[in-house]
Amino acid sequence: MSYYRFPKNFLWGVATASYQVEGAVKDDGRGMSVWDVFSHKPGKIAEDHNGDVACDQYHRFREDVRLMKDLGVKAYRFSISWPRVIPEGTGRINEKGIKYYAELAEELLKNGIQPWATLFHWDLPQKIEDRFGGWRSRDTSLAFADYASVVSKRLSDTITNYFTINEFFCFTDKSYATPPGGEAFAPGVCLDNAGRNRVRHNALLAHGMAVQALRANAKKKVKVGLAENAVICVPVIERENDVNAAKKAFRLLNGHFLTVIMEGAYPESYLKTEGKNAPSFSEEDMKIISAPLDFVGLNAYSPVYVRASDCEGGYELIPMPESYPRMVMPWLYIGPQILYWGPRFVSELWKVKAVYITENGCAALDKLTDKEEVLDVDRVMFLRQHFMVMHRTVTEGWPLKGYFLWSLMDNFEWCYGYTRRFGVHYVNYQTLKRIPKLSANYYKEVIQRNAVV
Repeated sequence: MSYYRFPKNFLWGVATASYQVEGAVKDDGRGMSVWDVFSHKPGKIAEDHNGDVACDQYHRFREDVRLMKDLGVKAYRFSISWPRVIPEGTGRINEKGIKYYAELAEELLKNGIQPWATLFHWDLPQKIEDRFGGWRSRDTSLAFADYASVVSKRLSDTITNYFTINEFFCFTDKSYATPPGGEAFAPGVCLDNAGRNRVRHNALLAHGMAVQALRANAKKKVKVGLAENAVICVPVIERENDVNAAKKAFRLLNGHFLTVIMEGAYPESYLKTEGKNAPSFSEEDMKIISAPLDFVGLNAYSPVYVRASDCEGGYELIPMPESYPRMVMPWLYIGPQILYWGPRFVSELWKVKAVYITENGCAALDKLTDKEEVLDVDRVMFLRQHFMVMHRTVTEGWPLKGYFLWSLMDNFEWCYGYTRRFGVHYVNYQTLKRIPKLSANYYKEVIQRNAVV
């Protein structure tokens, strides 16, 4: 079958994050994270769930690697828990934490699966929050660089692909600038605009410092990028004026994170809008933040539709009508074209040589049948439509090199707890048994054929 076939070396993978799957929050010397504390505050998480056990991957990682091998994936994107490696965020290294990630990487490699590690997927050590005020302080950026150095020195013999940070917006704005009553993330602080922008800048600085630290301390040559949930702008009609408007919007709407990293400067429009609340920074800061990357990862879920306009900015964002189709998450509007326009705009704007879709998938209200099956045809539909668009991307020659499905298995979905399931494996949270869903069988077939099925 040659129709919708992908390039020979296209990298098919799956993704998870430490706090969402590992559990074992008090085992083997792990320190507390801000999510450990936040999730135990009544009313913060749906049904007062927490990640104390999650999927217990810490004790079951070999079983989970077998699931990956059965799927046929060639890469696993997981995150390293900062408090598991350095329990207080700085200082003493937890050797059992290092050993866990070393053994996970070795088990993956033994089964023909590449380990791709994310240094930070939101589980900030609580001691860092207590001591420095978390991302409010530049000291946290420095501590993060030291943590990156430790990981690189100790694990880069087996792990050679790294993401520094996952989704800036979620641990800056949603964690430090959500007004009361909003969907806050840990630690659940509400700063003013100036404070929010300081948090953003410190996070960017941490990313840049980590890029340098990973490369400077590696045992082998490493490749370094980031995984960003960029605002992915889609031209409402594929015609020149709307395409140009969408590309301009993409650059500016990502002006406070991705654009800064790629260009080494905040867009003038961002600084003008923020005025006296704009972050303070030096030329040296911007040089660090814009350290060259080996690849860009895009966490891609929903589109923002754009059309050309004669207004000052030259573009107009089109609001989603009430009737627009979406999956079970309130924000997950279905727009497969994101897997074309995201990689294309990143390539056109910044000449990026390698782009990966580092998260894509959907939650569903999965139910077990009497035969212990999950017939999630909604997820199969979602994946198929996105893969068809992704095929266009690689066929036209845009530098999309791989895809990491979110997620390997159901897990702790932050403020939604265990009430939303994103996995292609069903997890029984009482027994922790993993059960492949119909979508797992579908993804396995796609990987085997290296083509849309």
